[in-house]
Amino acid sequence: MDSVYSQQIQRAIRFSIKAHAGQTRKGNDIPYITHPLTISLILSQAGASADVIVAGILHDVVEDCDVELDEIRNEFGGSVAELVKAVTEEDRSLSWESRKRTALAHVKDMSHDVLLLKSADVLHNLSELVHDVEEQGEAVFEKFNAPKEKKLTQQQNLVIALESAWPENPLLPEIIRGVDVLKRLSYE
Repeated sequence: MDSVYSQQIQRAIRFSIKAHAGQTRKGNDIPYITHPLTISLILSQAGASADVIVAGILHDVVEDCDVELDEIRNEFGGSVAELVKAVTEEDRSLSWESRKRTALAHVKDMSHDVLLLKSADVLHNLSELVHDVEEQGEAVFEKFNAPKEKKLTQQQNLVIALESAWPENPLLPEIIRGVDVLKRLSYE
């Protein structure tokens, strides 16, 4: 990766740290910035382009912070902005079920770059959920806006959609394993 992309990644990290300042992961006190940084590592290991890695670092700033998509476009370019837009929930006022149904419907139309970004996000969230269930048991599901059964069904439906959209997705095997572990832990 050349120095221009390295500088862009460093700028994205600084931008994301500032945007997510004071935020924590749902249900615990882990700084939120660990999520986009972990996604960038997953994407890097999967061989993603620099634009996809930058989008991974910035993927939640429009959805969860006071940042507009135009700001991402101006700072990081149109390609990164389009990647972020593709994984951003448009209407956070909708119910959990409506938001997840809409997101699931979009998977079939995603490019491989967007699918890789989405998959890295899913994989990190899933690994955190598995860890939390191992540590805290079923109480973990109380932090979500949906009961355990719906959350598990949503995870399984997402695997089906991701697999249908891109069977060769390099992150898919790990996501499938994670969903299997989550189901097993949730019904022990």
